[in-house]
Amino acid sequence: VQLQASGGGLVQVGGSLRLSCAASGRDFGGHAMGWFRQAPGKEREFVAGISWSGGVSYSDSVKGRFIISRDFAKNTVSLQMGRLNPEDTAVYYCAAKQGTWRSYEFPNVDYDYWGQGTQVTVSS
Repeated sequence: VQLQASGGGLVQVGGSLRLSCAASGRDFGGHAMGWFRQAPGKEREFVAGISWSGGVSYSDSVKGRFIISRDFAKNTVSLQMGRLNPEDTAVYYCAAKQGTWRSYEFPNVDYDYWGQGTQVTVSS
């Protein structure tokens, strides 16, 4: 079972990036999927989550700028990031948690699987 995050890179302030997380080894259709990030010297923080039924939630810092989505056929989850700023610089991780979870629970559930992370750097 593996989650593979990709799509990170270097982008200028105000730019956009799209991260993808490909799940392999099992069907993640019955899982909630989340994106987290960790900046240097800071704790990992929740960014966005999506349930198997399509419920979503975002941290206040990215609400209105990021969009999480999933493709059940491809077993992937994506994070479209817009209006990026230097505070978005971090390693971004995807995670999966089996079961039915309400959107307000996404930040704090004990995720079963984690991807390896992809670096996002926003330059000013």
